[in-house]
Amino acid sequence: METSVPVKLKTNLNTNFIKIIAIAAMTIDHVGTVFFPEYPAFRWIGRIAFPLFCYCLTVGMLYTHDIRKYALRLGAFALISQPFWILAFHADNIPGNLFNLNIFFTLLVSLLATWGFKERKWWLFLVGLILLCAVNFDYAQTGLILMLIFYLCRNKPWLGFLLYTLSYLPALNGSMADPLSWKLGNYAVGFEIFSLLALPFIFLPIGTDIRLSKWFFYLYYPAHLLAIFLLQLFL
Repeated sequence: METSVPVKLKTNLNTNFIKIIAIAAMTIDHVGTVFFPEYPAFRWIGRIAFPLFCYCLTVGMLYTHDIRKYALRLGAFALISQPFWILAFHADNIPGNLFNLNIFFTLLVSLLATWGFKERKWWLFLVGLILLCAVNFDYAQTGLILMLIFYLCRNKPWLGFLLYTLSYLPALNGSMADPLSWKLGNYAVGFEIFSLLALPFIFLPIGTDIRLSKWFFYLYYPAHLLAIFLLQLFL
C-alpha cells in the first residue's frame, strides 16, 4: 500500500543522525556484552539503541511509498543476520539458539503490527502482538509498545515524551542481584532506565545533516556481528 500524502511529524525527523547514534550505542552494547561483561556501563549506553531504531521505523512507516518493500528488506536482513547473531553471542550452543530471534525480526513484526493498527487491519495487529508474546524475540513486545507510542503521539510530542518516560519507570525498582543494575548505595535501579537517554534524540530537533545510503544501516548489523564473532576467535 502506498502513502499518497506524507504524514507530518512534530518530532525529530533527522533519522540518519538518529540511526548513527543508535548503531554506535548498539555496537558499544554488543562489545560490552561479549568482551567486557564485568563493566555494566557498556550495557547502560546500549539501552538507547532499541528505542531509537523503533522510532526510525515508525517514521519510515509513515513516509514510505511501499510498506511491502520496506517489510521485505527488514525480513531479508533478519534472515541474513540470524546466523551471525547466533555466532556472535551463542556460538557455544548453536542448536539451542536457532529460534532465539535477532532484533531485525522484532522490528519487522512490530512494524507490521503497528501498520496494521494504523490501517485498521486488526487481524495483522493481533497476529503481530501474539507472535511477539509467544515467540522468543529480542526485546519481545517492547518494540510494538514503543512504535505505538511514537505513532499515536506523532503530533503531540509532549504526550509521547510522557508516555515513553512512564513506560520505563518500573525500572526504578531494580534488583541488587542483577549485575547490570545501577547501584545507589543499598538501592538498585534497573538498567532499562538508561533508555530515557534516547528522549532528546527523538523529541528535540537535534543532529547534523548526514547523508548515508539506506543500505549502510541494513548491512552494518550482520557485518558488526560477524566482526564480533571473528574477534572472539582470535582474542
